[in-house]
Amino acid sequence: MSKPEDNIQPFKEDLIPVDGKEGWYRDPDSNAIVNCNQTQYDQYMASYAKREKQQAKFDTLQSEVSELKSDISDIKELLKLAIGEKNNAS
Repeated sequence: MSKPEDNIQPFKEDLIPVDGKEGWYRDPDSNAIVNCNQTQYDQYMASYAKREKQQAKFDTLQSEVSELKSDISDIKELLKLAIGEKNNAS
């Protein structure tokens, strides 16, 4: 069912409405089903942008964790060297 705020406008004049699906049309050239509901498209794009933002945040966190692991490994090596030099000086 379409809502009053739905903006359904076919992008071509010759699209054929699909029975029982508000805002869906069949393209006679390609036989494809096209959803012309702008409100649903806007909602999809908003959720897509949110997923992309979450993925970018996850990738950034993953990169930072990798850097921290590398830094900790470097610190461990420096501590081993410092302990080794202290033991050799004694």
